[in-house]
Amino acid sequence: MPIAPDFTSVYSHDWQINFIQCTPNGLLKHTELCNILQLTAGYHAEKGGLSFTDMQLYHQAWVLSRMRVEITELPKWGDTVTVQTWIYDLQGSRSIRALELWCGEQKLAGSVTYWAVFNTKTRRAEALALPHEHFEKYPDREATTESFKKVDLSRETELVCDYKTVLSDLDIVNHVNNVKYLEWCLDAVEPKPLLRQQLKSFDMNFLRELQLADTVQIVKGEQEKQTYFSINKDGKACFALELNWK
Repeated sequence: MPIAPDFTSVYSHDWQINFIQCTPNGLLKHTELCNILQLTAGYHAEKGGLSFTDMQLYHQAWVLSRMRVEITELPKWGDTVTVQTWIYDLQGSRSIRALELWCGEQKLAGSVTYWAVFNTKTRRAEALALPHEHFEKYPDREATTESFKKVDLSRETELVCDYKTVLSDLDIVNHVNNVKYLEWCLDAVEPKPLLRQQLKSFDMNFLRELQLADTVQIVKGEQEKQTYFSINKDGKACFALELNWK
């Protein structure tokens, strides 16, 4: 698709929170927060001529490598929220994108994400084949107090469960969608702190892709005000998550 006539380098999209997206207390699920952030990023890419359809002409797609989310408050059922997004940096095979979620005049959450261009045939990273110079970069406009980081995988953990991936875990790139990893881990957390909005931030590292019928081990550890996870296949980490509590 060509660059949209209304393309801007800072993009905003409104979302109304529906009941399917909420936990029993009416607050937006953390997984759904990640979904609307990433969907907004996708809409911005589409406006700028970098959509999945555009990139598939070159057998390319964006895949998420790292994501940090900081939460002040979760929106609730019926709220209309606005997600704003812009790019810090985009060069070669890599892009850093910021996002903020607002409800009226209140900022509820901020996120910084690290994306890679992925060849869907070779399953390897490569330089973006499409022009992107029209995207103005904003390296000093920060959406979070801290940047994404490498989650420490050297800490002690214990097995939560084994899991075999199923069709509903996959997305259009034919691998497990990144939000599914978060969902599996949050399902292994005590519900009360999540429902009471005690989760203040989390970091996700996506290390290796998973495909249909892969068997993984989900492991977990805890230390003061932190819960951390790793999802492993054949002894190698595919995903790492660190939850930071209030």
